[in-house]
Amino acid sequence: MTVQTTEVPRWAVRAAYAVPLCVLPSALSRLALLAGLLDGGGTSVTVTPAERLYVLSLSLVSMGLALLTVGLVRPWGERLPGWLPLLGGRRVPIRAAVVPAVTGAGVLIGLCGYLLVESLFDLVGPVRPAIGEAGTATLEGSAQVVVAVTYAPLVAWGPLLLAVAVAYHRRRSRGGRATPGRAASAAATR
Repeated sequence: MTVQTTEVPRWAVRAAYAVPLCVLPSALSRLALLAGLLDGGGTSVTVTPAERLYVLSLSLVSMGLALLTVGLVRPWGERLPGWLPLLGGRRVPIRAAVVPAVTGAGVLIGLCGYLLVESLFDLVGPVRPAIGEAGTATLEGSAQVVVAVTYAPLVAWGPLLLAVAVAYHRRRSRGGRATPGRAASAAATR
């Protein structure tokens, strides 16, 4: 089967570029925590070197994965760039892009659902000790609000990624054929 692509829907391009914008605030807030710009209710948050490495890695990896979403609407998501050794110029297999994207979207949606349910139980009453009771300072007050506000856009990451992945799959596996709606509207305008 010859795989041809059709034009990327405008909404998919917007959704793909929205993903890094949803992830950026949380990555920046984690870096602000490392820089000491967020404090734990008047006490400085103690961060070990291993935690620093983890937080920095989490920020970089999450931004990298978010930027890969853009590949689902750009030419480099269909054909690998020529400058890549050994693989440059080869077509990206549809499944190689769609399976990780849909899996990641499912994990993100599930994680957000889990955290939502957990936060609802925390509102009713804590069923476990609060994080930080072992002597480590926890975020409180304005720092807690900043973290909550910067993490809120992450809820959109999973659904946006899923929508863009489905659009990518439809566009690439259709073999360049127009959708019935587009074909009918194109025939009507002729």
